[in-house]
Amino acid sequence: MTPTKKLAPPAAADSFIPRHIGPNDAAIAEMLAVVGYDSLDAFIDAVIPDNIRLRKPLAIHGEWSEQQALASMRRMAERNEVFRSYIGMGYADTFTPPVILRNILENPGWYTAYTPYQAEVAQGRLEALLNYQTMIMDLTGMEIANASLLDEGTAAAEAMTMTHAIRGGAGFAFDGSVFGALIQYPATDGAVYDYREFCARAHAGGAMVTVAADLLSLVLLAPPGEWGADIVVGNSQRFGVPMGYGGPHAAFFATRDEFKRQIPGRIIGVSRDVDGKPALRMALQTREQHIRREKATSNVCTAQVLLAVIAGMYAVWHGPEGL
Repeated sequence: MTPTKKLAPPAAADSFIPRHIGPNDAAIAEMLAVVGYDSLDAFIDAVIPDNIRLRKPLAIHGEWSEQQALASMRRMAERNEVFRSYIGMGYADTFTPPVILRNILENPGWYTAYTPYQAEVAQGRLEALLNYQTMIMDLTGMEIANASLLDEGTAAAEAMTMTHAIRGGAGFAFDGSVFGALIQYPATDGAVYDYREFCARAHAGGAMVTVAADLLSLVLLAPPGEWGADIVVGNSQRFGVPMGYGGPHAAFFATRDEFKRQIPGRIIGVSRDVDGKPALRMALQTREQHIRREKATSNVCTAQVLLAVIAGMYAVWHGPEGL
C-alpha cells in the first residue's frame, strides 16, 4: 500500500500590514521631509548615539502571517496547565446570561463606571442601579446600600473609615483603641461561624462590626443584618461578571439607616418630578468626587456602575428562586 503523503498547509497570504494603523510610505516621506532626512536609516543614524546601539542584529524570525501568529500563540497557550482553584477570596467563575452579555456588557450605551450626573436623562440607568441596591439590601439584611464602590478592598477600607468617624473614641474590652472589627462570612477556609455573641460583645464595648460577605452565599445563609452587623461589604463579581484576570468588579456597601449620612459613594433614591410623577435621583449627596478633604465622608468614591448593573440584572434574570 502506498503511504499517503500529508499535504503541506497552504501558504497564508493574510498579512497584518493592511490592517495596521500606522504611517504609510507617503506619510513617512512627508515626516522625513519636515525634519530634513531622506530615509529612516539616516534619521536614526543622526538621532541615536553610536555608543548605545546594539552591535548585532536582533534575533527576530521572518515575517509571519496572521494565521501563523495565531497558531504560535495557540501552541503557547496549550502549554498552560489549568487547575481548579479552591482559594476563592471573593472571586469565582460564573456564567453571564447571553441576554445580559449582548445587551449590557457588549452594549456601548452602558459603558461607564460612574453614576449619572444628569438624573433627568438617565432614568433607565438609575432604575438599574436601584435594582442593584435593593438586591444588596435584601441579601445582606441591611436597611440601605449604595450604588457600588471601586472594589472589595476599597469597600473594606471605607467601612473602617466610616466606623472610626462614628465610634473613633469608643473603648473596647480587648484594647482601648479598638473602635471596630472586620470579620469574614464565610471564613476564608469556607467555615461558617455564628457571630451573634461576638457582635453583642463588640456593641457592648461601643465598637461596630463590619462583615465582608460572599454575596451568593447569603442566598442560603442568615443575612448579617439579622445577627448584628453594622456594615456589610463584599464583591458582586459572582453575579454574572467575568473574572477578567482579577478585575474590575463592583463592590457592595450596605449599612443601617442610622448611618446613612456617613455612607460613602452614591445612593439612588425615589423622588417626584415637577409634575408629581415618580422619578429617580441621586440622594443625600450632590457630588461623587468629594472635595472637603478630611471632612468628606470619603475621598475615593469611584463606582463600578456597569458591573453593578450586570450584577443587578443577573438577579433580575434569575429571580429569587433562581438564585
